[in-house]
Amino acid sequence: MIVRTLVSTAAVFATFGMATHAFAAGEVVLYTADGLENLYKDVLPAFEKKEGVKVAIVTAGSGEVVNRATVEKDSPKADVLVTLPPFIQQAGQTGLLQTYQSVNYTNVPAIAKASDGSWATFVNNYFSFAINPDKVKTEPKTFADLLDPAYAGKVAYSNPATAGDGMAVIILTTSLMGEDPAFDYLKKLEQNAKFHTKGTGYLDVLLSRDEISVANGDLQMDLDDAANGGLSIKPVFLAAKPGDKPTTFQLPYAIGLIKNGPNQAVGKKLIDYLMSADVQSKVPDIYGIPGRTDVPLAGKNGEVVKQAIAGVHLIPVDWNQVMAKKADWVARWKSSVIGASNKPLEVVKPK
Repeated sequence: MIVRTLVSTAAVFATFGMATHAFAAGEVVLYTADGLENLYKDVLPAFEKKEGVKVAIVTAGSGEVVNRATVEKDSPKADVLVTLPPFIQQAGQTGLLQTYQSVNYTNVPAIAKASDGSWATFVNNYFSFAINPDKVKTEPKTFADLLDPAYAGKVAYSNPATAGDGMAVIILTTSLMGEDPAFDYLKKLEQNAKFHTKGTGYLDVLLSRDEISVANGDLQMDLDDAANGGLSIKPVFLAAKPGDKPTTFQLPYAIGLIKNGPNQAVGKKLIDYLMSADVQSKVPDIYGIPGRTDVPLAGKNGEVVKQAIAGVHLIPVDWNQVMAKKADWVARWKSSVIGASNKPLEVVKPK
């Protein structure tokens, strides 16, 4: 079973949040959004052997790893950051990232990387919802389906302030409904919500345990957890209204070099390695889509991804607009959606 905790190829860190962790001298430290654990487990031992250095990994929600790097900005502890939009853009705009034009960014499309080289798409992915197929016999097809009283206390999604997949709930609903109707919808959905989690990965475990019936997620993580984590989950895509196509957007993992990191030279090598054709060719093994266009989405798992996304309408997202709206959306979500509900926002991991 995959449980989203702090993991490392060098050591296992036992706590989340902003506590200070001691890293060994000479380690290269990677702060990463959850979902890519199996890829790291597969590819990092070869890097460690070649470079003679350990890779220490801190895994958490995509907003949480950026928040941690922000707290440490004056004395960085990490060298490389992997996170989701809009948090990668936030990291770039706030000066957390060092410009670095990796030679392996060449085949990443211009739209999928920062023009100054501060970040690039590492693993492409799609936002999705997820259900427990053993328990939910009639799949929800539209957003309105989630308002059914049958889902009372059985819906959960991650906190938009700390999780990229949580922010994606707001992005998709506002894109399809308009901002005011979307927040009206989320307020109604809150009547069926059980709680909100700090990160998104924990929700797959809770779905598999039948503690909830529907959650937000992303296609790569959900397929990987089902196939390799032994969890009973199935990704689904929702339509705006009956008769419409199910709709989603790309929600990639992006990679960047942290400014003034303690082991920046090896951090650059780690980025080069993770963006290499060899590593990118293994991305479909964990149901991700290579960030490089010269590496195909191939193999049996690649075919599963193609089938999962077949017939789903993809909409573009203006990430600059998302960044401009992000703070207001989070504030509005906390005030008008959560309000005085007293629902937990900081559920860290399943008990």
